[in-house]
Amino acid sequence: MPLIVRAFPLLVGKEEELMQFARDLAGRSTEAAEFYGNYGVTRESWHLQKTATGSLVIGVTELKEVEPAASEYAASERPFDRWFKSQVHRLSGVDPDQEPLGPPTEQIFDFCQGKS
Repeated sequence: MPLIVRAFPLLVGKEEELMQFARDLAGRSTEAAEFYGNYGVTRESWHLQKTATGSLVIGVTELKEVEPAASEYAASERPFDRWFKSQVHRLSGVDPDQEPLGPPTEQIFDFCQGKS
């Protein structure tokens, strides 16, 4: 399954709001499961990385197919999807309607033990 890894800048002063977004998402587990299922996502994790130049939220998503999911997500106007995308935009400045996969990422190294 494809794996998407992307880093979103966290706007200054938004760390507690990010944590609240994660809590809200966990509290809406039925809607979140439907949301992720609509796009073929089997797993997603978020990681907060604090750096000297600011914090990043690193998202790791495993899904069935990237392109159809990204296009559908960008175009979606479903209420939960709009709420989710508005939170991403408010916290990072990245507009999921324009960049559904987040800031462009280029894989530059991949190691897997035992793979030929």
